[in-house]
Amino acid sequence: MIEVGGVAFWRGTLALVIGSFMVFANVYVTQPLLPMIANEYAISPLQASASFTITTLTLGISLLFYGPISDAIGRKGIMVMTMVGITITTFCLSLVHSYEYLLALRGLQGFFLAGLPAIAVAYLGDEYTPEALMVAVGLYISGNSLGGIGGRLIGGFFGEWIGHSATFAVMGGISLICLLVFFFLLPASQHFEPKPLRIGHIVNNMKGHMQNRRLLTSYLIGGFSFFIFVNQYSYITFVLEAAPYNLSAKYVGLIFLTYLSGTLGSAISGKLAKRWDQPNMMVLGTCILMLGSLVTLGDSLFFILAGLLINSFGFFLGHSTASSFVSRNAKHAKASASSLYLVFYYLGASLGGFYLDPFWQAGGWTGVIIGSWLVLALVALAGMSLIKDKKRTLQVEAFK
Repeated sequence: MIEVGGVAFWRGTLALVIGSFMVFANVYVTQPLLPMIANEYAISPLQASASFTITTLTLGISLLFYGPISDAIGRKGIMVMTMVGITITTFCLSLVHSYEYLLALRGLQGFFLAGLPAIAVAYLGDEYTPEALMVAVGLYISGNSLGGIGGRLIGGFFGEWIGHSATFAVMGGISLICLLVFFFLLPASQHFEPKPLRIGHIVNNMKGHMQNRRLLTSYLIGGFSFFIFVNQYSYITFVLEAAPYNLSAKYVGLIFLTYLSGTLGSAISGKLAKRWDQPNMMVLGTCILMLGSLVTLGDSLFFILAGLLINSFGFFLGHSTASSFVSRNAKHAKASASSLYLVFYYLGASLGGFYLDPFWQAGGWTGVIIGSWLVLALVALAGMSLIKDKKRTLQVEAFK
C-alpha cells in the first residue's frame, strides 16, 4: 500500500490533482460568462445558468454509472477514457454558435466529466494506506477548487477578450495537456479486486449505502452544502455586474480567486481530522459557511470578497471531510459509495439555483442569504447527529 510521502504517493496524488483541475475547470468555465450569455441571448439569469446546471445535472446522474463499472473493470482506464471525451467535447463547443447546441454539448460533456470524480477516491482507497488516504483526499479536493478557479478565470478573461467560442478552444488545449500528464503520472492499480458486474448486485450495493445512516447523512451534508455554496456564486455575478459595482466579465472572473481559501481548507482537512473527529469538522465547515454568507451582506466589495473567502474555506473544509468520511465508512463497494455521495453533491448544484431564485426575485442578494441560512442550519443539525451517533457507538463499545 502507498504510504504518505513516497514517490508513488506524490505521483498518484499529483496526477489526480491535475485530473481534478481539468474536470472542474471545464465544469465552471461558463459561470463568469452568465451575465454575458443572458444579454447575448436575451434570456433570464435562471435560463442563462442552465449552461452550468445542465452540466452538473448530467454529471451527477452519470456518477451512478461509473462507480459500479469501475468496481468491475478497474479504475485508471475509465478515468483516462472519460478525460478523452471531455477534451473532444470541449473542442466541439468551440465550433457551435447556437445556445441550444451549446446546452446539448454541455449536457454530453457532463457525462464524461463524471468519470474521474466517481472513481478517484475509490482508487485512493484501493492503493493508499488509511493515513495516506486522508491526506491525499484533501490534496485531491484542493485540485477541485483550483480547477474551479482556473475555469472561471479562463472563462472571464478569455471570454471578454476573444468570445466564448474561442474560449472553449483554449480550454480544449489545456485539457489535452492535463490528459497527457495524468496518463503518464498515475500509477497503475496494484490492489484493485474486480467484482462481477451484476445489476442486482449494483442495486443492492446502492440500497445498502442508502440504508447506512452515517453514509446517508454525509450524502445530505455534501449535497445541501453545495446546493447553497456554488449557486451563491452564480447569483453574485449578477450583483457585481450591476450598479454600483459594474464589473466586466474578466473582473467578475477574478472573484473566483476566493476559491483559494477553499484549496487551503481542503489541503488541511486531513490533518485536522486526525485531531478532531470528522463529524465535528463537517459542522465546523458549515458554521464557517454560514458566517461568510452573513459577511457578504456588507455594503462594499471588500465585504463581499471577504465573505466569499470565508465561505470557500468553510465549504471545502466540510466537503473534503465528508468525502473522506464516506470512503472510510463504506463497508463494501467503495467506488459506488463515493459516486453516490457525488450524485447528491452535483444534484445539489443543479437544483440549488431553482431554490434560491424565488429568494433572489423577492429580496435580491439579501434574499439569497436568507434562503441559504435556512438550508445551512439544517445541514449543521445533520452534522451534529453524526457527532451524537459517534458518542453512542463509543458508549456501547465501552459497555461491551
